[in-house]
Amino acid sequence: MTYAIVEAGGTQIRVEPGRFYDINLLAADPESDYTIDKVLLVNNDDDVTVGRPFIEGATVEGTVMRHRRGKKVIVYKMQPKKKTRKKRGHRQELTRLMINSISLNGSVIAAAEAETATTETATTEAATAE
Repeated sequence: MTYAIVEAGGTQIRVEPGRFYDINLLAADPESDYTIDKVLLVNNDDDVTVGRPFIEGATVEGTVMRHRRGKKVIVYKMQPKKKTRKKRGHRQELTRLMINSISLNGSVIAAAEAETATTETATTEAATAE
C-alpha cells in the first residue's frame, strides 16, 4: 500500500491515490489539476522516505473536484446571572481534492486506477452474462 503525508491548506494529511479528501479552501478552479510539492513522507510498499522537512523531487498530483462548505458549527457564549448571550455560527470553506498519483524523483510510484477501465469491464461482463 502506497501513501504519502502532505501539507496542504495548513494541515497535514495522509493521502492515497484514488481517494478524495476535503481540505481547506485552495485557490484553484474546479476540474483543474493541482500539484502538492510539500510532501513530508512517502511509504511505497514498506520503503519509507522521510523528508527534512520536505522530500525533494516528490509531488502528489490531484484534481480539484469542487468547492464546498463544511458542517455548521454553533458557538454559544453566555454569562450567567447577566443578560449576555451570543450565538454565532461558522461554516468552513473546503475544497474536495481527488488524488491521482504520487511521484518520487520524476517517476510515478503510485497512480489511481482508471475508473473508465473498470466500468468498461463491468459493462462487458454484464453483456456476456446476458
